[in-house]
Amino acid sequence: MYRKMVEIREFEEEVHRRYLQGLIPGTTHLAQGHEAVAVGVAWALEPDDYMTVTYRGHHHCLARGLSPEAMFGELMGRATGVCKGKGGSMHIKDADKGIIGSYAIIGAGIPVAVGAAMSARLRGTKQVAVSFFGDGATNIGAFHEALNIAAVRKAPVIFVCENNLYGEFTRIDRSTPFEDLHRRADAYAMPGVPVDGNDVLAVYDAVVEAAARARRGEGPTFIECKTYRHRGHSRTDPATYRPKEEVEWWLARDPIPRFAEVLQARGIIDAAGIAALREEIVQAVQAAAEAAASAPWPDLSQLTADVYA
Repeated sequence: MYRKMVEIREFEEEVHRRYLQGLIPGTTHLAQGHEAVAVGVAWALEPDDYMTVTYRGHHHCLARGLSPEAMFGELMGRATGVCKGKGGSMHIKDADKGIIGSYAIIGAGIPVAVGAAMSARLRGTKQVAVSFFGDGATNIGAFHEALNIAAVRKAPVIFVCENNLYGEFTRIDRSTPFEDLHRRADAYAMPGVPVDGNDVLAVYDAVVEAAARARRGEGPTFIECKTYRHRGHSRTDPATYRPKEEVEWWLARDPIPRFAEVLQARGIIDAAGIAALREEIVQAVQAAAEAAASAPWPDLSQLTADVYA
């Protein structure tokens, strides 16, 4: 879990650098600070479970098992990308790993996850679906419609809200009547579980319980992971609207060094091992970025391939 969290952090930092070099077209929405949510959830799922993610979804996809090189290739528009360079940062998908889409439209993946969950129920499998979304999506109609039908049909779905306090540039207290978003689950008669989203083990435990409940046929769970993004909304956002004291408070609760302290306290790894592991991952991520940067562009003949079924 620690290795994957560090890999995600280094991947996002390298994406930032490559974007500034002009190697990544469009924009990027990075997730430094959210690593514990993605890893905690991914470790609690089975290989055939489903997942829908947002435009800020690199960390979810890496946690689910996509390789950094395939991810870099996609962000750089190369033929070696996971979607052959056609999706880019905001449209990652890998059906073989249960990643049935990342969605640039706020809240769009939530009902899709409910549909996937219902398909599992109709087929008689024990699969569950997880939908990741931000705090802003809880004000979207699709969110309420999806939670309503999931509760009525007892769909095996887990709604995971990454509450980082900001919907783009707007703080939650200016758009939502309360900050404890798990309370919204009460309206749909499902468990609403608040979790420290910077504690990977707490996230894992919450999802294990929710997944077991879903597989027993007891319906959906809403999990609110309270976390914080270390950077702005996207690469064009310096995030100057956030109070300095707030940023410092959250940076002091960075999920990666926090988990490193747990591992060291339990005697699983020492400080030297942590440093060596980090250096190994940094080099591997940089090598993956270099390989992607030298990969071929998609051939023009592939422009419409895989676009329409």
